[in-house]
Amino acid sequence: MTHVPMAGGGKTPLATFDLFRQRVLAGVQQPQMQRYALILMAAGAGLLPLMAGKAQAALAPGVTDGADTLLMLMGSALVLLMTPGLAFFYGGFTRAKNVLNTMMMSFFLMGLIGVVWVVIGYSLSFDLGFNSPFIGGLGAMFLNGVGGPLGDAPLADGFNISATSFALFQGMFAIITPALISGAVVERINFKAWFWFSLLWSLFIYCPLCHMVWGGGYIGPFGAIGAIDFAGGTVVHIAAGVAALVSAAIVGPRSTYPEGQRPPHNVPYILLGAGLLWFGWFGFNGASYFAAKGAGLSFLTTTAAASAALLTWCMIEWFVDGKPTAVGGATGAVAGLVGITPAAGFVYMGPALVIGALSATACLIAVRVKASIKFDDSLDAFMVHGIGGTVGALLTGLLAAPALVPADYFPKSAEILAKGGNLAMLGAQFQAVLVTYGFVGIGTLIILLIIKSTIGLRVSQSEEERGLDFVAHGEEAYDPMNG
Repeated sequence: MTHVPMAGGGKTPLATFDLFRQRVLAGVQQPQMQRYALILMAAGAGLLPLMAGKAQAALAPGVTDGADTLLMLMGSALVLLMTPGLAFFYGGFTRAKNVLNTMMMSFFLMGLIGVVWVVIGYSLSFDLGFNSPFIGGLGAMFLNGVGGPLGDAPLADGFNISATSFALFQGMFAIITPALISGAVVERINFKAWFWFSLLWSLFIYCPLCHMVWGGGYIGPFGAIGAIDFAGGTVVHIAAGVAALVSAAIVGPRSTYPEGQRPPHNVPYILLGAGLLWFGWFGFNGASYFAAKGAGLSFLTTTAAASAALLTWCMIEWFVDGKPTAVGGATGAVAGLVGITPAAGFVYMGPALVIGALSATACLIAVRVKASIKFDDSLDAFMVHGIGGTVGALLTGLLAAPALVPADYFPKSAEILAKGGNLAMLGAQFQAVLVTYGFVGIGTLIILLIIKSTIGLRVSQSEEERGLDFVAHGEEAYDPMNG
């Protein structure tokens, strides 16, 4: 039995409960009777709502030997690399005079959100001080007590990973999520506005949503809805996609859109960025298994879905347009990675291929619809992350293997699957998607309107024409400038 992340490495209420559980169940021999007894004890103690969904990701009890912590540390490094990878991916799409600004909108968040996460973000996401299904607490501010005096204490007693490695790993997710939003508003948003938007959005949208899904809150497998999200279909991709959609609508289109559009200025950047994202996604999804011994499954499903999506996107382009494009292949791979994210540890290879192919198809259709209605989501942030995340989250419910959703770690979700099967699980996933759309959409709108009415959102038209590299940073990527 694994336990919710706590501010320190000492005995938590759940750890104390676990000791009590072990003593009570010592004399119960039948596994099924043990399970029923455990559920009754947990319900009677009122502890089920306090357990975190994310920390329950299919882990088996075992002796802490450092291997699982090493997986978390390596996964953290891989996920951090995704942010510069995203910077290259997005930067390749923009005009040459805006490439540095576009890349800085992602890279800068490694500083801003990196600090915010340490100071208060982790605490709001995973501390239990407020005893709320919607927000964490303040007991782990500045990561106070996390990991114990030497930083090597387990996340909870008997847990295989250290509390510090868990906090680090989750921080990487917090960094890249608002960076994904930037793709919708590049080439016209004021960098000061981007600073304040990223700060407020992380505190008031990301952290509460993280708690609701992964911190034992309302949406996740210990909450009222009982949805499952292995590595961020709702928390990261749907949230970023919906925020991108709202942001593009409020900020408005670029002054040259759509008549003055140009092709991507550096397609090799796009391919490099996509490759780095794929590489980093092994940490994003793979390390979310939290156990080195079983992580091969989530590694495999991740790359299988990406491969199927890349192939699907290129084949559709080839059939419809006559030529498969490098930009399409890169975008397709990312779409598949997005789609498999909520399902990576809950499905086998066949469903992973299906999720990749269907995610790519849905995202390609969305990209073409966007172009036809002339909506300026500049780099298709909603069309790839919002649509891909939605398709992935729903297919997770439809295709999840019950054997990969054990009741010990996903009690509400396992109950839904046992009573109603995958269709019932699809219903829970649909509820989670709706709640995420509503919460993120309304919250993002409020933040944007506050910023718009105070410091403003956009640069002037003359500054937009000059290029945001020089206007915002006093630098230029290329000399001489070529547009």
